[in-house]
Amino acid sequence: MEFLDELQRRRTFGIISHPDAGKTTLTEKLLLFGGAIQEAGAVKSNKIKKGATSDFMEIERQRGISVATSVLAFIYKDKKINILDTPGHKDFAEDTFRTLTAVDSVIVVIDVAKGVEAQTEKLVEVCRMRNIPIIVFINKLDREGKDAFDLLDEVEQKLGLKVTPLSFPIGMGYDFKGIYNIWGKKLNLFSEENKQTISEGVEFSDLDDPELDRIVGEDAAETLREELELVYEVYPKFDKEEYLNGALQPVFFGSALNNFGVKELLDCFTEIAPTPQPKMSEERLVDSKEDKLTGFVFKIHANMDPKHRDRLAFVKIVSGTFKRNAPYLHVRNGKKMKFSSPNAFFAEKKEIVEESFPGDIVGLHDTGNFKIGDTLTEGENLNFKGIPSFSPEHFRYVNNADPMKSKQLQKGLVQLMDEGVAQLFTLEMNGRKVIGTVGALQYEVIQYRLEHEYGAKCTYENLPMHKVCWVDPEDPKNEEYKDFKRTKQRYLAKDKQGQLVFFADSAFTIQMTQSKYPSVKLHFTSEFK
Repeated sequence: MEFLDELQRRRTFGIISHPDAGKTTLTEKLLLFGGAIQEAGAVKSNKIKKGATSDFMEIERQRGISVATSVLAFIYKDKKINILDTPGHKDFAEDTFRTLTAVDSVIVVIDVAKGVEAQTEKLVEVCRMRNIPIIVFINKLDREGKDAFDLLDEVEQKLGLKVTPLSFPIGMGYDFKGIYNIWGKKLNLFSEENKQTISEGVEFSDLDDPELDRIVGEDAAETLREELELVYEVYPKFDKEEYLNGALQPVFFGSALNNFGVKELLDCFTEIAPTPQPKMSEERLVDSKEDKLTGFVFKIHANMDPKHRDRLAFVKIVSGTFKRNAPYLHVRNGKKMKFSSPNAFFAEKKEIVEESFPGDIVGLHDTGNFKIGDTLTEGENLNFKGIPSFSPEHFRYVNNADPMKSKQLQKGLVQLMDEGVAQLFTLEMNGRKVIGTVGALQYEVIQYRLEHEYGAKCTYENLPMHKVCWVDPEDPKNEEYKDFKRTKQRYLAKDKQGQLVFFADSAFTIQMTQSKYPSVKLHFTSEFK
């Protein structure tokens, strides 16, 4: 198959939402329809022995939440679909923000009862900043929830989106009869008894057909006709161009747990979702159709397989063809590297691939060469932008609880920080290590993984700080900067890259420091050059 044909077949998207909206369940069902897995496992704490396919870390199975982004792929209607299932929990938002740099479109999952929640607002804001095309999936229709029109209003107002429904529910909760698929002009009926089998859609080009009354009942049919009339009047017609530009968002209704409405979503998605898009690097815009390879590391995962202590760097291919055993330039290190066993992911299986194309995610075995944001090319000096470290909000000293295992602790901390799980700072004054995270739950994950994956134990001590700021002096040689370093010595540390940071105990301290030392700039992300 030609390179451009392969490009046209690719669809790479992320699934984002608030925790518990049913994101991982939807991922499972998409895999099920794609024929990539035979049965779906529910993400529930210890209730079902089979865990969800996309939650492969031990701690995820115990807590029933996703804490790392999973990469899954399958073929559907001759399209190669790459899904990135992200954590919904706000403590792991940084992983999700980074994942959004690697997707071409997103599906936002919203719980019918809870509506739009805070975490969803944040994530959608990031998508809108980058003009990422968004499809909204309103989930859990078999439960009692908000009225469909109220939900659509909420999505428009809270998320700032311009929506157009491409399917519409008939009833909700106990009265849920099914879904009318506006996109395909079909009616799909829901029955409580055989939840796991889907009724084949009945085609209705004319909703005035009396057959509709017979199938769903007169009242439900009348309500559907009225509601659809309102939909056609109030909401804009679907326009693919507007959707691709991030200016219009289609909405689907369904129940992922009961496989309902998922196929409609998938059918429409494969038709309208964007193929791999060009990406801006610091030097130039890289077009996905270029024949020379470029790609960047957006995620690193240590110990994917606990038996083998392996560490994978996830690379999103932006342009060209990635070939096994071909030499590629690691831009930051300036070294050529070859990869003998690049992995692709098909549901829970990893496979070695000979070649991969733009839009694909490749897992490269890594012995510590890669950091998040690293670029691979065929020789060109390129750096992809937009994968910053954010200023953490929680800080704790990390202490070694087992002096015999200090090497293991050191190794574990370095590798986990490379994954971007949290950030490690070393105080200038006494060399003590401080872990900074976006959310407090991270500390539990780090402690758990240090013990179970590296055999090291650690304890924490609280460090009451407000923010960490990256220090950016206008002139490192001037007196003002020297004075800043002298007076603030106790609050200065280095991050993992050796950049100087300043610990501030309050917003007031940051303000005062900025006014006293105007030539020393303080930044809340590490990407300010």
